[in-house]
Amino acid sequence: MSKFETLRIWQESRQIVNEIYAIFKTSKDFSFKDQIQRASISIINNIAEGSESGTDNLNIRYLHIAKGSCAEVKSMLYLSEDFGFCNHSKAEELREKLNTVIFGIHKMIHYLKEQRQ
Repeated sequence: MSKFETLRIWQESRQIVNEIYAIFKTSKDFSFKDQIQRASISIINNIAEGSESGTDNLNIRYLHIAKGSCAEVKSMLYLSEDFGFCNHSKAEELREKLNTVIFGIHKMIHYLKEQRQ
């Protein structure tokens, strides 16, 4: 397996984390801000940790966790619109980026499962 830094899903996740931090930089709702930032960080870190885990089974496990964190961030982006933290177009742009990461994670899981057979 390649170094995690070369994985497209890791690179895209890094961009998402940076965008989330930029959006919530001045937010005073510290609990919401903390939760969405931690969830976005969970995506990138689980991709990295899985990549370096040493086994395909562990990598798949970490990739599933990363995929779940993508869903959490997507859900929180809807709430961020409801609460006025983020406008609709930016939230939708980020949800599309998250969908791309989810699709990439799905493809990687499928590839790793095929390698085991």
